[in-house]
Amino acid sequence: MAQLDACRSEILGRSAFIIQRKVCSYLTRRSFVLLRLCANTYSICMQRGDLARKIYDGMRRETACLRIQRGLRRHLARKAYKELCSSAVPIQTGMHGMAARNELCLRRQTRAAIKIQCAWRGRVARKELRKLKMAARETRALQAAKNKLEKQVEELTWRLQLERCMRVDIEEAKTQENAQLHSALEEVQLQFKETKELLRKECEAARRTAEVVPIIQKVSVVNHEMLKELVSSLEKKIDETEKKLVETNKISEERLKQALEAESKIIHLKTAMNSLEEKIIDMESENKFLRQQNLLCSAIKKISEHPPISPLQVNICLVWKMETMWMKRTNQIHSFHWNHQMQPQLRSTESDVNFGRSLLDHQHDNVDAPMNCVSKNIGFSQGKPVAAFTIYKSLLHWKSFEAERTSVFDHLIRLIGSAIENEDNNDQMAYWLSNTSTLLFLLERSLKSAGSALSRKPPSTTSLFGRMAKSFRLSPSNNLAAAAAALAVVWQVQAKQPALLFMPQVAAYVEKICGIIRDNLKKEFHSLLMYPAPRTSKGSILRSGRSFGKDSSSSHWQSIIYSLNTLLCTLKENFVPPVLVQKIFTQTFSYFNVQLFNSLLLHRECCTFSNGEYVKSGLAELELWSCQAKEEYSGSSWDELKHIRQAVGFLVTHQKYRISYDEITNDLCPILSVQQLYRMCTLYWDESDDNYNTRSVSPDVISSMRILMTEESNSAESSSFLLDDNSRIRFSVVDLSNSIPLKDFLDVQPAEELLENPAFQFLHE
Repeated sequence: MAQLDACRSEILGRSAFIIQRKVCSYLTRRSFVLLRLCANTYSICMQRGDLARKIYDGMRRETACLRIQRGLRRHLARKAYKELCSSAVPIQTGMHGMAARNELCLRRQTRAAIKIQCAWRGRVARKELRKLKMAARETRALQAAKNKLEKQVEELTWRLQLERCMRVDIEEAKTQENAQLHSALEEVQLQFKETKELLRKECEAARRTAEVVPIIQKVSVVNHEMLKELVSSLEKKIDETEKKLVETNKISEERLKQALEAESKIIHLKTAMNSLEEKIIDMESENKFLRQQNLLCSAIKKISEHPPISPLQVNICLVWKMETMWMKRTNQIHSFHWNHQMQPQLRSTESDVNFGRSLLDHQHDNVDAPMNCVSKNIGFSQGKPVAAFTIYKSLLHWKSFEAERTSVFDHLIRLIGSAIENEDNNDQMAYWLSNTSTLLFLLERSLKSAGSALSRKPPSTTSLFGRMAKSFRLSPSNNLAAAAAALAVVWQVQAKQPALLFMPQVAAYVEKICGIIRDNLKKEFHSLLMYPAPRTSKGSILRSGRSFGKDSSSSHWQSIIYSLNTLLCTLKENFVPPVLVQKIFTQTFSYFNVQLFNSLLLHRECCTFSNGEYVKSGLAELELWSCQAKEEYSGSSWDELKHIRQAVGFLVTHQKYRISYDEITNDLCPILSVQQLYRMCTLYWDESDDNYNTRSVSPDVISSMRILMTEESNSAESSSFLLDDNSRIRFSVVDLSNSIPLKDFLDVQPAEELLENPAFQFLHE
């Protein structure tokens, strides 16, 4: 027991020792942790205080730097400003001096240019006079050449008609001969087949009886040889008929080429004859310019200091001078006896003629000034071309419309012709189209026949009664004042032959300029319209037409729309009358219709469902453009696309094999002819292998079309399935006159360059 108690006490002492040790270690660790926490907090506070002091010191230094920099920059800016102020005065002085020197140099150059221009114009005028004299001598030769060409044209037209008749007869004979040859060929082929059958049967019979009867074998061999000879003769006949067909085709082609060559020669001769006629007309007008005695007399009558000269006196003076020059050349002046009573009268007449010539030269100078002015682009006033209005006012003042002979119109025609030589510039073409159309409108409103009772002349007096009458006319109301002012702009005059001939020439130039603009558009669109349709996969054929607008091929239609918008903006900027704009775009859309429709009927790759979708998307773009351009400028352009619209509607129709012929002709394509429908149905091919119901019409419809075509071919109607492009733009002068109101010319101002000239004070009226 004692031992157990000792063990127990030992164990209890050991465990108490362990417990005490654990408690001491716990207390020691707790005090250590507390001590460590206190030390960390103090060190952190010290570090934060040190950091705050450093930050505060940096802020003080930064503030000091900013103050120092601000002061330095203020000092540098003040110094630079003082330097600029001190240097501005000499720079301004130098600039003013340079501007003065430039202005002096410009004035000297202007004065020298005026002198050079005067000398050059004098030289050009003398050279032009020499050319006119030489051209007057060539007029007779040109007239003879014209007569000769007319005879050649008549002879060639007669030959062409004869050749056409012969060609028709040859074609009819060729068709008949071809039919006969085809029938003979069919008969020969039938005979050939029959002989082959007989030969085969004979061969089989000969094989069967060869072993039995040798004598019959000899007879069969003879028959076999006869059949071979017959077959060879039939083959020869077939070869001969084929050769005859080839020869007849060659002869017809050669005669067709000869007829085409004759037509081209006739066209070439006609163009040559037209050019000769134009040259003769120019020569006659230039000769008229050299023989202006009546204008000379009218110019001399205006001068009160000199007595009027009759045309007879001028002619007598000119005849006397010509005869004296001829007598001096032939050394026979001593044999020429002139009436002594006529000498004083002729001397006085000659002096008056010289004075009249000086006046005429002055008038030519007055003509040259507006011509040089309007040859440039002098812009517009109140939406009307200044050049056309200035020309019209000048012609009214000079009374050129009432003159029997004048060269002003010839100068204007040459001016317009030289201005439109650069046909590629649409801006220049649009500017002169606006001027020529406005001038044509003013001429149509002004020029009246001699018997018209409404013809009036502009008031040439500024007397008291005239001013009172004018004030009475303008006083009643605003509408009457506007009407009177409009009538004051455009005066009706009794036109003579030169003015009446000038008006159709201006109309011809208007038509020519419209054609040039239309041809420029054709050149731009030719390569775009010849672009093939986009190729699509089998799974995307029946997609909407909108998908084609997103691929690369839609850029062609966007290019076309861009060109149309560019031209429309150009025509609007140059104030071209809407009637002419409608004509240009109508002809352009007609060209679209012809090109697209003919490409469908000529190229098999274009007559597909995908190409129909492609063209349909382009037609939608054109329709949108015509709606945006408004009817004022687009007119009936959209109606010109009726053929291609109906053809595209047929191409994009699904399940064509269920459509009957009546539905095609009455609903889908009522305008297209039977030849065009047959061509389109036979050329159509399906890219989708009949998986999407886009194959062509049924064979019954095609057979009915073929029957109708044979019936129409027997009649006199043409069997051509292509459309013709009308390349001429026709317009009515009356429509142009009705489209422009007279009140638009009330506030139009003439050229400012001429208003400063004292010789053109009448433009202020």
